[in-house]
Amino acid sequence: MSYSIKTKLIASFLSVSFLVGFVSIFIGGQLLHKSVLVEARNRVRLDLNAAREIYQTQINFVKVALNITAIGPGFLSSVREADQSDLVGRMTRMAHHANLDFAGIVTADGRTFCRMGPNPIPKSFDEPDNPIVALALKRSVPIAGTVIFGHDFLYAQDPRLAARASIRLRPTPMAEVGTEQSEIAGMALAAAIPVFDNGNVLAVLYGGRLLNQSDEIVDTVRDTVFKNEVYKGRSIGTATVFFKDIRISTNVTTLSDRRAIGTRVSKEVKKHVLEKGQRWTERAFVVNDWYVTAYDSIEDIHGDRVGMLYVGVLEAKYIDDLKKIISVFILMTLLGMAFAVCLGYAMANNIMKPVRRLIKASKKVSKGSLSPDIGPILKGEFGVLQVNFKEMVAAIGRRRAESQDKLLYSEKQASIGRLAAGVAHEINNPLTGVLTFTHMLLHRDDLAKETRSDLKTIADSTERVRQIVKGLLDFSRQTALNPEPTDINELVHLTLGPLENQALVKGSSLVFQPGNDLPAITLDRSQFQSVLMNIVINGLDATEQGGEIIVLTENRASEKDCRKNGIEIAVADNGCGIPREHLKRLFDPFFTTKEVGRGTGMGLAVSFGIIKRHGGNIKVESRMGKGSTFRIWLPVERN
Repeated sequence: MSYSIKTKLIASFLSVSFLVGFVSIFIGGQLLHKSVLVEARNRVRLDLNAAREIYQTQINFVKVALNITAIGPGFLSSVREADQSDLVGRMTRMAHHANLDFAGIVTADGRTFCRMGPNPIPKSFDEPDNPIVALALKRSVPIAGTVIFGHDFLYAQDPRLAARASIRLRPTPMAEVGTEQSEIAGMALAAAIPVFDNGNVLAVLYGGRLLNQSDEIVDTVRDTVFKNEVYKGRSIGTATVFFKDIRISTNVTTLSDRRAIGTRVSKEVKKHVLEKGQRWTERAFVVNDWYVTAYDSIEDIHGDRVGMLYVGVLEAKYIDDLKKIISVFILMTLLGMAFAVCLGYAMANNIMKPVRRLIKASKKVSKGSLSPDIGPILKGEFGVLQVNFKEMVAAIGRRRAESQDKLLYSEKQASIGRLAAGVAHEINNPLTGVLTFTHMLLHRDDLAKETRSDLKTIADSTERVRQIVKGLLDFSRQTALNPEPTDINELVHLTLGPLENQALVKGSSLVFQPGNDLPAITLDRSQFQSVLMNIVINGLDATEQGGEIIVLTENRASEKDCRKNGIEIAVADNGCGIPREHLKRLFDPFFTTKEVGRGTGMGLAVSFGIIKRHGGNIKVESRMGKGSTFRIWLPVERN
């Protein structure tokens, strides 16, 4: 048997070790994978915020450059004097220092006055639309932001700008298939600064940088945010500026190691970012590889979504790092499992020692010994098991003693019942004759006074014996119950009515405090009244003049089963109390603390039997000199 348990313990330990090990590897791998990707997404989210700051900084730089030029010495005078050559020179110098691709001045009526580039002086008034200047003239405030310029405007500024803005579209995996072959509009970072003269707009100075096929912003983001970090010969981080869903400025490369200008974003990203205006921070397919990406929409000066800003890091780098971490984790887990198996084998041997000792002890207990040797109490769970074993043996001893006591009590009750029935049967008939003839003699008129007194004593004593016999009969017969639905408050009130006069005669008060919302209860009204009257009369006997007896009713669950509802009737007095040594014998037949002739000792025994037959319980709480409380509990529903 020992060998079998040992084998099972080792087998169980091995199974648990392997199960826990493989579950740990699986769950640990999933958690590591999730945590690594979450970390990557958090990183690109922060990188996107940095890229957005760089993008906005470039817009502000253009605006500041134009502002400095507009407030420079002589600029306003040149505008007033229409000195085009001086203004063109100023704009050329500004463009050189601020790295602007175009700049010009528009009069208050919307006519292009002059501009930098190959055609500084417009030859006609039919100029292409300039949306940023139109907005600045309309609002009379400086405007700066992202602007979409048409091909005609860019060509008028400089044909080379129009050529740079023209991008041939390339088929891209997972992107939306379009019918367009090329894109000729340009997206620029631009600003327009109104020039005021005596509070009136005299002209507007505009300028900007064309983003199409420009590397400045995206390479600044890569160098600033990703610190030129390289993985397997490739830059780990990339950045892109999109016009609509087209890459117009990017350092994402194709398989031929060329910038992926003209490729499109995936359909899923386009739907979320451009169409719904949501920020995207998930893994996405970028041209030819998977990246952990972050996209955000770009709005123009009118608040329309015209493009996107993107940053991303190669997913392969995180996947490789994850594989290395999981490999180390698996190796450590396997080593831990091997160690656990060896430890389990050793522990199985140690476990069996106290187990064998407990087996021997249990055999002794089964043979009747209640003091088996279980050895020294160990620490840990086996110590708890040993202590519980000792408590179990002690409980067996206590229950054996309780069972014996109950058996003796039952036998005593049965014997007393048989004796009571026999005695009552044999005595009752002669008593009836004695009492009858005694009363007949008392009705004679020729009796001497002394004789009449003796006969009265005989009648009273015989009546007392008759009451004792009646108690014996009640105890032995256990009269059958006649239960009916009863309002307990009404029954208690009805029972206490006749006893109130008895309390007043003694100078005590009898108070009833009925409980609220008590359910109807099924009981034998007559027998319960006798129980309650017996207890209240005992309380009156225990109190002196000025004493008080309180009867209370309330809802209360069973002490043994809280799910079983019932009603408790408490009878409390402030009398002399019951000695502790009498409490256990209080419900025994013929036990009484009253003087001889004042009690038979059968009332509480009969009451106890009546309450038990109702499925209830009765108990006593008492303190010498403080009083006693009898608590009767009856179930609401009887089986």
